[in-house]
Amino acid sequence: MNPLTLAQEIIDGRRITREDDLSFFLTCDLDELCEGADRIREACIGDKVDLCSIINGRSGRCPEDCKYCAQSAHHHTSCEVYNFLPEEKILEACKMNESEGVDRFSIVTAGKALTGKEFDQAIHAYETMHRECKIDLCASMGFISAEQLHRLHEAGVTSYHHNIETSRRNFPNICTTHTYDMKIETLKKVKAEGMCACSGGIIGMGETWEDRLDMAISLAELGIDSIPINALMPIPGTPLEHLPELSEPDILRTIAFFRYINPEANIRLAAGRALLTNDGETAFKAGASASITGNMLTTVACATIRSDRKMLADMGRDVTPEYWKEV
Repeated sequence: MNPLTLAQEIIDGRRITREDDLSFFLTCDLDELCEGADRIREACIGDKVDLCSIINGRSGRCPEDCKYCAQSAHHHTSCEVYNFLPEEKILEACKMNESEGVDRFSIVTAGKALTGKEFDQAIHAYETMHRECKIDLCASMGFISAEQLHRLHEAGVTSYHHNIETSRRNFPNICTTHTYDMKIETLKKVKAEGMCACSGGIIGMGETWEDRLDMAISLAELGIDSIPINALMPIPGTPLEHLPELSEPDILRTIAFFRYINPEANIRLAAGRALLTNDGETAFKAGASASITGNMLTTVACATIRSDRKMLADMGRDVTPEYWKEV
């Protein structure tokens, strides 16, 4: 089959399942695959690009042993270590991102789960942001309970992020302190709460192409709304520090078949954009419809957001957040 023919079938309502011959995505012409992915993006998502930004609300000392992560206490990296940030600093970052035209803002915390006093601090911060800002609010706080998700939802959080990271088969090679099934159960709680479910993973961790295809199918089966795709940037001091960086064609092929398999999800560029031409422009022509942008409270973050918005606007994409349209 030709990628453009398959793209039209998907636009017309066909959905890829585990029963399909997925090896097609690995052997077909890359340019045609990317063109088809972009057609699906245009038909199923449109030209709006969803830009999100994060603040690292609690850093380091994570008890989990994820091999890619600088914040794991099992690895020796130069990662910053601090407890939950003061609310004023979080609010400042939120307002900066809103003023720059970012669609959504998230507090991300290191650790297995955010609990106790620090979770209460997070709730209060979200209530303040929800009251004072119009930007959409997201959270990424590990394995939390249905009750915690409900509290976040009530505080104004509309989306919860929780990556599955890789395929079920490959997951034990990446982490041994929690399971793939724990990830799936958390995402099912997010869907049950009626929040936007954001989950993706990292490519380039030594997995096979079949693992990447399996991750794409698993996310489709869960009905995930937003799929961040990270290309591994090997961090000194982690077990994956010696892995080679991925090539641009490999990243683009992955993004493209994620679009075919998840036609109605936001395929979101995350780590590794520096490996792509013009900081990701090629990926936006291969099915991507969203991105993480300027994730630190600095003038550099402002510059990153502005350059992202300019690049996308020059491509004819819509980078105006809903809350600006309302005004």
